[in-house]
Amino acid sequence: MRESLPIQVDQPEMFRKQLTGLARYFDPFVLLDSHRSPSTYRYTNHDRYDFLAALGSVDQVQGGDQNGFARLEPFANSKADWLFGYFGYDLKNETERLSSSHPDGIGFPALYFFQPRYVIVSEGGSVRLEYLPQITSRGEAHDLIQNLSSLEAGRQVDERLPLLQSRMSREEYLQTIRQLKAHIQRGDVYEVTYCQEYYGRGSIDPFQVYLNLGVYSPAPFSCLYRHGAHYLLSSSPERFLSKSGSTVISQPIKGTVGRGRTQDEDHRLRHQLGKDVKEQAENVMIVDLVRNDLSRSAKMGSVSVEELFGIYTFPQVHQMISTVSAEIDPKNYLHCIRNAFPMGSMTGAPKVRAMQLIEKYEKTRRGLYSGALGYFSPEKNFDFNVVIRSILFNSDQNYVSFQVGGAITSLSEPEKEYEECQVKARAMRKVLTRPH
Repeated sequence: MRESLPIQVDQPEMFRKQLTGLARYFDPFVLLDSHRSPSTYRYTNHDRYDFLAALGSVDQVQGGDQNGFARLEPFANSKADWLFGYFGYDLKNETERLSSSHPDGIGFPALYFFQPRYVIVSEGGSVRLEYLPQITSRGEAHDLIQNLSSLEAGRQVDERLPLLQSRMSREEYLQTIRQLKAHIQRGDVYEVTYCQEYYGRGSIDPFQVYLNLGVYSPAPFSCLYRHGAHYLLSSSPERFLSKSGSTVISQPIKGTVGRGRTQDEDHRLRHQLGKDVKEQAENVMIVDLVRNDLSRSAKMGSVSVEELFGIYTFPQVHQMISTVSAEIDPKNYLHCIRNAFPMGSMTGAPKVRAMQLIEKYEKTRRGLYSGALGYFSPEKNFDFNVVIRSILFNSDQNYVSFQVGGAITSLSEPEKEYEECQVKARAMRKVLTRPH
């Protein structure tokens, strides 16, 4: 059972920046930040926390793409405590008869969760530090709070920013979209999410890059994750799956348009997205897929669509987001995640055939990209994002990577799909190419 100490926070934004400084001293480290303010991103009443941070590990579990869920279940069920971690995309090989053979420059394990030494919780504007008294004394916890104010979050290392390049040329991308549309026209699949990688060799300060990403593109499921040499710097706008009591919700995103240069243009683009037949077709196919995924774990008749084709505005884009809910037996919380993973918004329909085509036509193993990162609470509630709009970094290899993609349907125009990828890549590209 954890004990807690209150933390006086007079400047919330400064405190968030100081928290990133803790990632230099605690390994592993996770900061989950909603960037919540009165004007942004409150999708549902499931948004309980302003931010969460997990510092250090007292126990952990790691798994490969054939045994990740199998290893997590006994570990999670043995802990009545916070757990933080992620599900990598290649766990599809455990849930289905699939494989992954593409190169992986980052090298995240397929699954990793840890029971943290400290948890910092911001809820309803108040902040507290939770600690395990059998491991950490009250004096040590108090010292950590006192030292927070002296942390520096700014750049502390020399950077050699990477020269970014794509795994494929523009023409290769366009040709692949044509090939995927041929599969759709033959009836192999209705929709498939196709992604491409941008990568480079260089050294970055991941903490400063994360802060810059949050300034340029704040998002409700942002996170900073560090484990050893592996870093995730995410400005994700998408929730994969959340549980509160017996209720689970999923909020797939399908449908994107860039922001306008003027207020009138921005309003027009937002309105067009809401009425776009192609974007609605993409969204409703994934909603149906999510409904099917949740029905495998849900109580009969409990799956419902709370919102269809909701339009939400972010600093770089407008997005079409739908909300699907269901009631489950709380004891089956891990089975619910496994039955819904990987998320439909990053695969396609039918899901297994879409993942086979993804493996055939993409050139990079997705790894943590299009997986999910988040937490389990002591009560076994949880909230996991979709790892998109994210930079991954391996500091041992000086390898920097991000991926972007979109849903391909029979109505897709290859050139417009390519342009959409460039819009989604804008924030990551900007923070990785800024001048010294």
